[in-house]
Amino acid sequence: MSNAKYHLSPEQLAAAEKKRLRRQEKRSLTRENPPEPTKQPQFLARPWVSLSDSCKDAPGDYTVKVMTWNILAQCLMRSELFPTSGKARKAAERERMIYDELVFYDVDVMCLQEADRQDKLFPVLKDAGYSYTYATGPLKPHGCVVAYKQDMFRIVGEKVIQYDNLEVRENVTISSQARIASSHRTKNIGSLVALERVGTNRAGYIIATTHLFWHPAYTYERARQAGLLLREVIRWRDQMQLCDWPCIISGDFNFSPGDPAYSLLVGDPLSAEQKHSLDVSRVVHVSIDSSVLKSSTTDGEEGEEGDPDRVIRNSRVAEVSDGLLSDSELLDLFRHPLRSAYDEGQRTRKAVAKRGDVVTFGDRMPLSTARLGANEPMWTSYTHYWKTTLDYIFFLDSPCSHTKVIGYLQPHHTENVAQGLPQLQICGSDHFSLCAKLMTSISPCE
Repeated sequence: MSNAKYHLSPEQLAAAEKKRLRRQEKRSLTRENPPEPTKQPQFLARPWVSLSDSCKDAPGDYTVKVMTWNILAQCLMRSELFPTSGKARKAAERERMIYDELVFYDVDVMCLQEADRQDKLFPVLKDAGYSYTYATGPLKPHGCVVAYKQDMFRIVGEKVIQYDNLEVRENVTISSQARIASSHRTKNIGSLVALERVGTNRAGYIIATTHLFWHPAYTYERARQAGLLLREVIRWRDQMQLCDWPCIISGDFNFSPGDPAYSLLVGDPLSAEQKHSLDVSRVVHVSIDSSVLKSSTTDGEEGEEGDPDRVIRNSRVAEVSDGLLSDSELLDLFRHPLRSAYDEGQRTRKAVAKRGDVVTFGDRMPLSTARLGANEPMWTSYTHYWKTTLDYIFFLDSPCSHTKVIGYLQPHHTENVAQGLPQLQICGSDHFSLCAKLMTSISPCE
């Protein structure tokens, strides 16, 4: 073989330099004049289901279109957790889909969880005409956003609640930890915002969003956090002297419609099975009691098929002095039953739709007809490893209001997400966005 080096001719060198200059010019033009957003959405758009023929507010009626969405913090993205997501794991690909979907449905209020990379997210919201609040737990790189159309609402108050520090009891003779009655320090929060409608005589909504503790086995802790959220929303509404405003409470609650916390929120009695799941999760984690031996597992919790995420570790069984709430004490936190936009909306639609047109949680996990929750979405999170319903839009009327669901965004069908989210051209998060349109009629308070 010859060792002679190959040399380009002057003509070839000139042609190569010409190509290089064209590429450089193209890159420069792209930076100076970024391409117009594509008209085709970068995600799988879903149909809107209308439950009312009325498109306009009647005198004394107000409508609001609300979205809740866990947008999956990029700092939590792991290849091993999302092995089928491919390029959809990359921030640039995911964010393109997420930002497109956020503005596509033209909602009035957004409640977002796991919002990180705020330097990217907030300009998108601002350019779309939204103002926003942001709140997060101690040292957490992601948090909760409440965004609202600035030409429709103005903010008149906001509050952040930290579940780790909220006291349930006022008894000063017991320890501060017993007054808090927590089983695990989790850094989870709730974000509350009071939004007044522009151009009205003090009409508005209390908006709350949250992301409850994720661990499947900590049933008690999630029920405690949900109860405290409801209690604090009502207390704050009353302190703000906005008692005639309805409340909208949405987010990633990390429990399914069969969970004790769901039943407590909507006013259903606890079943024997639900009481048992609360009992076995009344533990004290090492984050509360540093004397707990790490890697210890509480009795009675071996997990499902060896799933470590369903095992309670680094904990001990709670003692009376720990002050964890009994079932009756938990129930006392849930004095105001909530209604679910999707449970009501899909129940209404299913009653008149063709068989199979509306698929629900109850179609895959049968619930008693006497209990609420069967008409929640079949899924709100669908990945390679977990597939479940975790996200909700709840609402609570004031003594002066009556609210009904007049429309909702159809959840994804299983066949469209079967490969596991996030997925290019489908959804940028591992959760679905949920949207509901609510109409509220206001009458004089007695």
